[in-house]
Amino acid sequence: MEQINLATGAREAAIQKSQGEMQATINNSEGGKQAAINQAMGEAEAIRLVADATADAINRIAGAVRTEGGLEAVNLKVAEQYIAAFGKLAKENNTIIMPSNVADVGGLVASALSVVKQTNR
Repeated sequence: MEQINLATGAREAAIQKSQGEMQATINNSEGGKQAAINQAMGEAEAIRLVADATADAINRIAGAVRTEGGLEAVNLKVAEQYIAAFGKLAKENNTIIMPSNVADVGGLVASALSVVKQTNR
């Protein structure tokens, strides 16, 4: 009878150990799932914040262009960015497509600004 009780106790212990391991596996899986959900939600919120900030910046720029001297400020900024971009490209080993008349910075800036003027109408 004592052997039966020992066998039953060992069996119960094995069952409890197995159930504990199973629950630990489930808990780890749920934790991983929740971590992935939290990360995805954080990334989505970051994307929304960047989109909102970009939209706000675009609206502010559009408003500023309509004010006195606004278009001239845009012209200056476009010219600065154009020159900075070509300066940066010249320092790196890149294959780039160059405009046909690189010396005509003013003409290139003028074409870029014509786009700004078209969108301002």
